[in-house]
Amino acid sequence: MTDFLDTPSGRKIAYHRLPGVGPGIVFLGGFMSDMEGTKAIALEAWARIQGRPFLRFDYSGHGQSSESFENGCIGDWAEDAQTIIEALTDGPQILVGSSMGGWISLLMCKRIPDRVSGLVTIAAAPDFTEDGFWAGFDATQRATLNRDGVVMMPSGYDSDYPITKRLIEDGRSQLVLRDALSLPFPVRFLQGTADTSVSTETAIRLLGHVTGDDIRLTLVKGADHSFSTPDCLATIEAAITEVTGRIPAGSVRPA
Repeated sequence: MTDFLDTPSGRKIAYHRLPGVGPGIVFLGGFMSDMEGTKAIALEAWARIQGRPFLRFDYSGHGQSSESFENGCIGDWAEDAQTIIEALTDGPQILVGSSMGGWISLLMCKRIPDRVSGLVTIAAAPDFTEDGFWAGFDATQRATLNRDGVVMMPSGYDSDYPITKRLIEDGRSQLVLRDALSLPFPVRFLQGTADTSVSTETAIRLLGHVTGDDIRLTLVKGADHSFSTPDCLATIEAAITEVTGRIPAGSVRPA
């Protein structure tokens, strides 16, 4: 059953929360995805078997949450994530961020570091509005964005992405690869070599940029952006298990 959280900003955020014991897990999905995706559902089923607390949710403008996607931006979605983590979880959590969710997770590491005990990212896409969309626009697309406020981009899925001027401009205030980024907890970055949305070079850039004593990048040959095959799902579960085992005793409150 889907529950909803009313945020101070007036948005209604849809979520599913699973009780359990031990370090909680929060799944943060990608751009134009929702909490009913393969990875979110599979990880919830895995967490249930493990007896672990688990939380998945839809950003505003995504899935069952309120608002329209076209009116949203990275800042809004990061605010949604912070609100739901602070309201619905207890103590430090292991964040599992997929694609844009990787960027949002890194923003959480900066904004609420006391609520993060570990991090797993899957094809993390930090700063993609600037380094991906804006950098890839030609002169005509930039002119269209300035004139119309939106440019439609192929998504590779059923519908195109509406890339708005607000998304681009707000993204510039959310960038995480321009300033120091300390991750003082266990971190596992996962990346497929056949990913056509996020490059291996992006994963290596992220690895080189962040600082911390327990950070590793795993490249999975042939895995695509969805990272949802049985082998990929097992890789995500193994990464969460490894991160859990490396969290210092006493740093996580009982659930």
